[in-house]
Amino acid sequence: MSVAELSAARDGADIKVSFEFFPPKSEEMEEKLWASIARLEPLNPAFVSVTYGAGGSTRDRTHRTVRRIVQETAMAPAAHLTTVSATRAEVDDVIRDYWDAGVRHIVALRGDPPDGIGEAYQATEGGYFNAAELAAGIRDIGEFEISVGCYPEKHPESRDLAFDIDLLKQKIDNGATRAITQFFFEADTYFRYLDKVRAAGIEIPIVPGIMLQPNFKGLKRMAGMCGASVPAALDGLFDGLEQDPKTRELVTAHVAAELVNALSNGGVDQFHLYTLNRADLALSTCALLGVKPQAEQAVA
Repeated sequence: MSVAELSAARDGADIKVSFEFFPPKSEEMEEKLWASIARLEPLNPAFVSVTYGAGGSTRDRTHRTVRRIVQETAMAPAAHLTTVSATRAEVDDVIRDYWDAGVRHIVALRGDPPDGIGEAYQATEGGYFNAAELAAGIRDIGEFEISVGCYPEKHPESRDLAFDIDLLKQKIDNGATRAITQFFFEADTYFRYLDKVRAAGIEIPIVPGIMLQPNFKGLKRMAGMCGASVPAALDGLFDGLEQDPKTRELVTAHVAAELVNALSNGGVDQFHLYTLNRADLALSTCALLGVKPQAEQAVA
């Protein structure tokens, strides 16, 4: 499908997008983040989420970023919250702080081990054991919207997909209202998973997570850590582009738009874009989908 066909395929009116950002580690990265937020805000996203680093290593920066989104933008922030390296009392204090700051949406995750993905996970003594317990703790404190993660190709630590789906059901029983998938690259991967989830009696929205990572080596490394399959065709698309970042971004946007178009043709109308704080790439992807700034729509 050509770029023109992709643009014509959808007018964007029935597509909802949300964006994920990560908190800045330096002053330069902070400037880039807020420039990206300013450029993406006119797209009127359903919400924007802000991540934690491994082991909760960016906890304070995440909190500051979320509070600033509340104070300085019209967007609805969804704060990532994990169970690692904190007791229940400490996590509960964070939840109450978010409520007091006006945050009404939390993404409840178990989180990666403090030493990074691939290391053995151990629950913090006196802490929440997993995301299902965390969802229950959030629900007990306030009437938050609770999003959780799910894995179309199963979590790397799970024995099988059925175990994953049982855990997702526990999260829902404990208050989760939306699940956002780990990234994937083929629409059939999502639809096979959705069939299994619906057959298990799960009815909440299962929102596809779409990765916008133009660094193909980095993408494959991330996929290996989280258990996502990378189609062989992607190797050919990115082959020879190691020194051409602009073309990699164009290819990444096109691949993402083709995936979202295939998903939307199958009835999906909500998408979560893992932006990596790249406004240009997110804007390109949304433009191909017909999702345009509100001011531009008003003029039209």
